[in-house]
Amino acid sequence: MIDQGKVKQAVRLLLEGIGEDSGREGLKDTPERIARMYEEIYGGMEESAEEHLKKTFHVDNNEMVVEKNITFYSICEHHLLPFYGKAHIAYIPDGKVVGLSKLARTVEMFARRLQLQEQLTAQIADALMESLNPKGVCVMLEAEHMCMTMRGIKKPGSQTVTVVKRGGFSNNPELINLFFQMIK
Repeated sequence: MIDQGKVKQAVRLLLEGIGEDSGREGLKDTPERIARMYEEIYGGMEESAEEHLKKTFHVDNNEMVVEKNITFYSICEHHLLPFYGKAHIAYIPDGKVVGLSKLARTVEMFARRLQLQEQLTAQIADALMESLNPKGVCVMLEAEHMCMTMRGIKKPGSQTVTVVKRGGFSNNPELINLFFQMIK
């Protein structure tokens, strides 16, 4: 749960720490705006993937399901700067599928936490494995990190790609190749 009072206090201190006047016209409402924004961008802290993935549908076809180009925004826990990109998810059902919007909701839920991209990728894959019990899952995230583009090395456009394979994807190169072909 976001403690709005602490966030407001911290923002005032941060503004003072960088030499700003937190009472000047352009900044006087900033602590309140930031506190409200944090409720939105860190809203995944209170959610459960199981809740999103519990509504499933029986299927006879157990072929690969792919949802690609799911846009996400997250905040890096190292620099508190955004990273954003696309998530691609594949799973092989074992008699049941989940609504496609639930895959996007799962990505969104985990992205709305302080994160590392590597951790985010694994959390999505593990949640699908635990909730759906599929034959396999593969999750790929492609993201641009603001800590790489606006500070430090300053390399805009650089992409970080992470892939997590579970179950049948772990040891089946044909399945992985098919997934990569489908997300091109």
